Amino acid sequence: MHPEDIDQWLAQLGIEPLARAEREGVVSWDLVLDGRLRHDIRLTLILDPDLALVGWVHFAPPLADTFRKSYERFLRWNDELPFAKFALSEDLRPILTSELPVERLDIDSLGLTVARLLAICDLLLNDSVRWLWPGAKQAPPTDRASRQAALLDRYGPELAELAVGSATPGADTAGD
Repeated sequence: MHPEDIDQWLAQLGIEPLARAEREGVVSWDLVLDGRLRHDIRLTLILDPDLALVGWVHFAPPLADTFRKSYERFLRWNDELPFAKFALSEDLRPILTSELPVERLDIDSLGLTVARLLAICDLLLNDSVRWLWPGAKQAPPTDRASRQAALLDRYGPELAELAVGSATPGADTAGD
């Protein structure tokens, strides 16, 4: 696997990275993408050419220690959502990740993984409002169309279970 392949695939998928960096043979691409509902999602792709590509979504700002129910929700989502996992960074920022082994990496597996991460951000938007916009009851309205609509349309049939309007996994309206 060569990083140049990822560069070409991103271009073919209509994704323009903000930055690309390489350190000790590991290459990363910083992206800002839109779901259908949630916009400006920060996503980093990290490629170890001998091992895997990881998609790393900066899901929400750091959480306070009092958010025990949030941690429980992330663990429940880990069990219920396919091919994606939630974790906490060192600064307690929730992250959403997905990993692809290099032997299965091609343009469609990359595109499907990015589309899946965006679809999960959309699916969980209402359950994430308290972290993304503290004090808000709902996400701020937006009239801007998704910059990744074509990507989401391309892989939509494979992600039907994550479509907005489907039942939210582990939906829990109890406050944290």
